[in-house]
Amino acid sequence: MMVSRSGSSFLDFTSGELPRIPQTPRALPRLMSVPGIISDSYGGNDGDSDGTSSVCRERKIIVANMLPLHARRDSETAKWSFNFDEDSLLLQLKDGFSPDTEVIYVGSLKVEVEASEQEEVAQRLLDEFKCLPTFLPLDIQKRFYHGFCKQQLWPLFHYMLPICPDHGDRFDRQLWQAYVCANKLFADKVMEVVNPDDDFIWVHDYHLMILPTFLRKRYHRVKLGFFLHSPFPSSEIYRTLPVRDEILKGLLNSDLIGFHTFDYARHFLSCCSRMLGLDYESKRGHIGLEYFGRTVYIKILPVGVHMGRLESVLNLPSTFEKVKEIQDQFHGKKLIIGVDDMDIFKGISLKLLAFEQLLQQHPSLHGKVVLVQIVNPARSSGKDVQEAKKETYSTARRINEAYGYPGYEPVIVIDRPVARFEKTAYYAMAECCIVNAVRDGMNLVPYKYIVCRQGSPSMDEALGSAKMESPRTSMLVVSEFIGCSPSLSGAIRVNPWDIEAVAEALNTAISMSESEKQLRHEKHYRYVSSHDVAYWARSFLQDLERASKDHYNKRSWGIGLGLGFRVISLSPSFRKLSNEHIVSSYKRTNRRAIFLDYDGTIVPHSSIIEAPSPDVIALLDALSSDPKNTVFIVSGRGRTSLGEWLSPCNNLGIAAEHGYFLRWNKSSDWESLVANLDWKEIVGPIMKLYTEATDGSSIETKESALVWHHQEAGPDFGSCQAKELLDHLENVLANEPAVVKRGQHIVEVKPQGVTKGLVAEKILSMLVNQGKPPEFVMCIGDDRSDEDMFESILTIVSGPSLPSAPEIFACTVGQKPSKAKYYLDDTVDVLRLVKGLATASTPKPRNTAEFQVAFDNFF
Repeated sequence: MMVSRSGSSFLDFTSGELPRIPQTPRALPRLMSVPGIISDSYGGNDGDSDGTSSVCRERKIIVANMLPLHARRDSETAKWSFNFDEDSLLLQLKDGFSPDTEVIYVGSLKVEVEASEQEEVAQRLLDEFKCLPTFLPLDIQKRFYHGFCKQQLWPLFHYMLPICPDHGDRFDRQLWQAYVCANKLFADKVMEVVNPDDDFIWVHDYHLMILPTFLRKRYHRVKLGFFLHSPFPSSEIYRTLPVRDEILKGLLNSDLIGFHTFDYARHFLSCCSRMLGLDYESKRGHIGLEYFGRTVYIKILPVGVHMGRLESVLNLPSTFEKVKEIQDQFHGKKLIIGVDDMDIFKGISLKLLAFEQLLQQHPSLHGKVVLVQIVNPARSSGKDVQEAKKETYSTARRINEAYGYPGYEPVIVIDRPVARFEKTAYYAMAECCIVNAVRDGMNLVPYKYIVCRQGSPSMDEALGSAKMESPRTSMLVVSEFIGCSPSLSGAIRVNPWDIEAVAEALNTAISMSESEKQLRHEKHYRYVSSHDVAYWARSFLQDLERASKDHYNKRSWGIGLGLGFRVISLSPSFRKLSNEHIVSSYKRTNRRAIFLDYDGTIVPHSSIIEAPSPDVIALLDALSSDPKNTVFIVSGRGRTSLGEWLSPCNNLGIAAEHGYFLRWNKSSDWESLVANLDWKEIVGPIMKLYTEATDGSSIETKESALVWHHQEAGPDFGSCQAKELLDHLENVLANEPAVVKRGQHIVEVKPQGVTKGLVAEKILSMLVNQGKPPEFVMCIGDDRSDEDMFESILTIVSGPSLPSAPEIFACTVGQKPSKAKYYLDDTVDVLRLVKGLATASTPKPRNTAEFQVAFDNFF
């Protein structure tokens, strides 16, 4: 077993004992395309030093469970022979890359190789095929692939829950540990060859969903894409998985995540929202999730077929011969083709029942229509597969006994390995293709059928002039639950569970006029031929380049333990605000302006008591009592509650409702903006409708604004309703002097021109006009509304209104992307900083001894 030395401690990512894996005596060298220097040591784990970079040609590393290779051992010489699997998607996607691109494959072989031979085989595969094999120990391979992947992830992702022992296997922690261990071993293999500064890594499918975590832990700026080839279930199904968060966080350590359909992507985004509290945004056609300063992009792109491969098989002499044989065998009959794996999700038995219904309802079709069902070998051998196989044969036998006669067999089941040319011949001769899966990923059978029905000049010539002159036609009956269904607009879409509807769809397909069949075929062929596998690979890699282009424009560091690891990416100038640094500046300046947000800044969001504690009041009073200071609380809360809570602070200024109301100190009157609030009569009834329709939501009425809260509503429904309300209000208020804003669990409508940024601008301008231009400006806040304040302060101080630039301390609460230059971790950090400033103030806080004791207890 070959294991990289880097990151060996990752094996403790799960609870329980993982098997001990022997290391190979010698690790494989990292690959080089041109001479250069590669360090044999993988160095430290600081994430900013990603290893030695070298000048090399563009390189892609493709990681999947299985390598695109056929392997065979000669029974006489015992020598291994290898060759590429020309039908493998992983091999075909190379056509989407430039000819100069070097492609490295990392994955397992489909055969077992003795430990004594592994090093020799690995070196040979690397030299001859650019393939790096991961030799998983047999017990791990069994528990990883046949256990966790096939018995737990595969059924769950196809909407099958283990409600009872006969309905699938329950979650097994040991199988999960094997899954983690296997993903770690795959990561080690990638680390042996990757040049993290230059290479792009593309990980494929559900077998390796936590692999991105291992790679991101080692290389914070790795350029990493992931594509899921199976369905992704709805959140109601996915949330039953005990390791749901670990897998979601693993995927989110990618830069780009690809899905075949919008439905699969939507389910993933819903899971991220419900389980991790993440919202997504769509900008200029790109869907992005903000995840600790990184934008994880979502790509919706169905895979295509390899046109050249299909056309080359079409032109084989063996294909021509098989086509003629089929032509003779089914002369005068209409052929319907189905090609499926033998598993419970492909809906083979439902397809046969629909065909039986077709024969029952349309006696005129007896002897004129044949269903050929090609069954690919099963990928697993569980009880469910055996039952599906038994049901398929019994149903086919029943139909043939009821409707067949000598010389006519309505259903032909071909349950043996079928050569590519034979499948191609059946595709080419079938008038209709049916794919009736109850749940599937992409399923390329309809695409292959369309290409084969297009035929080729060589085939036309082999079949005679009649074929050359006939128009190309094809008909598809496809389940609405497969990934290719949305892209085939000319197909007849069916619910596979509705037997009668599927039977009627088959009848429609085989009785449709030739001209309509031709139009539908031409439409499908244009799509399939232009959206082939090369287009898919090229489009995905282009988006991966776009998603990872800002990696080196940001500072990155890792946080979190085990499989909860993630990387924070922030501006290079963004750093934690040091108390010593700001206190030093505070002491040497004489005119200071200080702006503090309320909720989430000096009072935590989680606090049940909304009013500030006596300790916080004492701090604010001490800070605002210094004659050198102008201190303001700038909040979205109403003036009544803020005025009452902060009444002990005589010199503290308050800007309530985002600045609609302003008071310079306790003894001054409230100033308010002159604004037309007639729009409240429009907004109130609309918000009431959404409140009645959304359980857990509420309306907050302010003097200048109306706020719809949905924090207590269901995460998905509340978010969906908030988006609808936002659109609704923006439409009806298009000509009103009001703005609609969406915040954290709120939709707020307020007068135009009322922002925290304008409050800061107004106060600073007033100080300048009074001949007191500030030398020190500090602004601290935690949410989106405070970003306006940060931006406004930075704009004002860089303008001509101030005689000299003050020292600016714009600070957000929490490590997240912000226009502020500094951050503090939480409200405790904020109050600790404010305490430092209050202590440095003149005059000193009243009752200094009591003040010190109170805050020692507080912190």
